[in-house]
Amino acid sequence: MERIRISGKNLGALALTSFCPRCFWLRMHCGDKLPYQIFPGIFSSIDSFSKRVTNVYYEKLGVVPEWLQEFGDLTKPVKSPHHSHFFVVDPETNIHLTGVPDEVFQRTDGSYFIADYKTARFTDHQDRLLPLYEVQLNSYAYIGNRSELDPVSGIGLVYYEPQTELDTEGLDEVVTKDGFRMPFAGKLLELQLQPDKIIPPLLRKVRQIYDKAVPDKARSCVDCERLDTLIKLVK
Repeated sequence: MERIRISGKNLGALALTSFCPRCFWLRMHCGDKLPYQIFPGIFSSIDSFSKRVTNVYYEKLGVVPEWLQEFGDLTKPVKSPHHSHFFVVDPETNIHLTGVPDEVFQRTDGSYFIADYKTARFTDHQDRLLPLYEVQLNSYAYIGNRSELDPVSGIGLVYYEPQTELDTEGLDEVVTKDGFRMPFAGKLLELQLQPDKIIPPLLRKVRQIYDKAVPDKARSCVDCERLDTLIKLVK
C-alpha cells in the first residue's frame, strides 16, 4: 500500500456531519494544497503569542496562568515535540499520522495534558466543529501515548475570545501612543479522551476512501458545486 500522510486536524474532517468523501479524496491526492486558499498570518501570530504568554507567566511565577488552572493539576508547560518525530505509522493502513499540539502541560502525577488554542468566540458555529477538534486532539493523544508524552491523561480546547466591548471609562487601558491593545478572555473546554476508540476506525476509513476511484460527493456539498462549475467553465 502507498503510504499516506495526514494530520490530526485533517483526520478530524471525517467526523463532521458536513463531511464530503469527494472533497476529502481531492485534498488527500493534492497533498492538501488546493487553489484559492489563503490563511491569514495574523492567527498564527496570535497562537504564537498565546504560547509565549503561558511560558513567560510560568517562568516568572512558577505556575500556569490562572485561567488554565480550571483544567486541573497542571504543574508546568513542556515543550511541544517537533512534527519530525511526533508521529505514528499505523501498520494496518500504512498511514503516517502527524501533528503538533499547541500546548502540552505536565500534571502532578507525571502524565500530560494536551491543549489546543482557538482564537474565536465559543459560538454555535464553533460547536459544530467540535467533532473535528475532538478527533484532532485525540490524534495527538494517540501519538503521545506512543512517544515521549506517554501517558496522556487529558485533552482540551482554550478559546481566546476577543473582548470587543469598549466604553469611555476603559479607553485608557487599551489605547497607547502608537496604537491600541485588544484584550482576550480564556474559555476552557475539556474534551473526552478516547484515542484508541476514535482514531483506528478513522484511519481505516481514510485508507478506504483514498484507494478507491473518485468518490461521490456528499449531498448539498457547496465546494463540490463550485468545483463542478469550474470544470464546466474550462471544458
